[in-house]
Amino acid sequence: MTIESINPATGETLKRFDATPSAEIDRVLAAAVVAQRAWAQVPIGERAVPMRKVAALLKERAPDYGRLMALEMGKPVKDGVAEANKCASGCEHYAEHAQEYLAPREIRTDASRSYVRHEPLGVVLAVMPWNFPFWQVFRFIAPNLMAGNGGVLKHASNVPQCALAIEQVMRDAGFPKDLFRTLLVGSGAVQKLIEDPRIAAATLTGSEPAGRSVGAAAGAQLKPVVLELGGSDAFIVLEDADLEAAAKTAAYARCINSGQSCIAAKRFIVVDAVYDEFLPRFVAAMRAQKMGDPFDESNTLGPQARRDLRDDLHHQVQKAIGQGAKCLLGGVVPPGPGAWYPPSVLTEVKAGNLAYAEEIFGPVAAVIRARDEGDAVAIANDTRFGLGASLWTKDPARAERLAARIEAGSVFVNGFVKSDPRLPFGGIKHSGVGRELGAEGIREFVNVKTVWIK
Repeated sequence: MTIESINPATGETLKRFDATPSAEIDRVLAAAVVAQRAWAQVPIGERAVPMRKVAALLKERAPDYGRLMALEMGKPVKDGVAEANKCASGCEHYAEHAQEYLAPREIRTDASRSYVRHEPLGVVLAVMPWNFPFWQVFRFIAPNLMAGNGGVLKHASNVPQCALAIEQVMRDAGFPKDLFRTLLVGSGAVQKLIEDPRIAAATLTGSEPAGRSVGAAAGAQLKPVVLELGGSDAFIVLEDADLEAAAKTAAYARCINSGQSCIAAKRFIVVDAVYDEFLPRFVAAMRAQKMGDPFDESNTLGPQARRDLRDDLHHQVQKAIGQGAKCLLGGVVPPGPGAWYPPSVLTEVKAGNLAYAEEIFGPVAAVIRARDEGDAVAIANDTRFGLGASLWTKDPARAERLAARIEAGSVFVNGFVKSDPRLPFGGIKHSGVGRELGAEGIREFVNVKTVWIK
């Protein structure tokens, strides 16, 4: 099997890699187990030393990593630089707070002393996507290595250079060379890896079908799993919202990472009282997004990550239009090479339409009219997904009341949904199980051990 790195802006093949052979996979897993057992004995304070070093290297090399992301998956280079810096902040956060998050917790019982310890599980398999090729991996690396676990990365096959660069920066920072390794393998190798007794747990960020597959494989082996899957996040605009700020933020939230984000706003639910005021503002803000060469820092929108993904996106748009949606902007495949797709706005989106129910992974917005706040919340919840939601109102009490009714892993009021190392991140319903980041994220792959002493 050959793994190819292809520039989605031009279609040019950048590099080809041979897949990691079975014998090498066996050697990697064996060495990872040895490295992790030694690492688990290292005090948390000492684990923080290379973690802080990798943060410094990420900042130093951010321009190089930004260019690499632009080449391999089309991310605007300035966004790639920001992503590398965000990875550094995640490493710094866990270097500083892991001791606190994993501290033994005393509990009063009938014993002389009883408490809870948090101990590492072993080597964790990370199956990661291409859309945030550094951040997705580092939000796994930072908490899990600080918790004393080891890691094996199966990255998306279209970002092999990013995968190898991450392994290299971990080594350069001084982590044991076998503690975190990259395997260049296809998705067909994942089940066998999960079944290997040297893998203690698995985490996946990806599609709903991929989550079902990894979840089933891990369940069959009775291994813990974290799944961060798709989303069709609601962006609710109420009548007392700042419409200008909401419209501009909505366009940014839909087009961030060229629309290829699980937590990008996708369904824009606007109450009837301000629908006709909000819509032209939103269309103008979407039109203002500048699509072009990801190396040109004036551009805000790069290509889609692969041409087949762009074609699937366009098929979704065409099907939504065929089901009654109206296209106010975009919706046309640009001529020429590459995987380009313009900012697009669909209106007249109602229940039963593909754009109402499915995740659209690209810069395509579905605008939905709601009668009032109750109807808006009902529409927001009328989905099998439950990752994040954005709610716009000037009334803090109203915001908190409605946030409690929205079925999602996070609700951001008067802002767009984003991940933050300080806050737990994940979804409910078909958007996944478990949490990354925050205190909850570092505790996902530890043994919560009770110690009772008489």
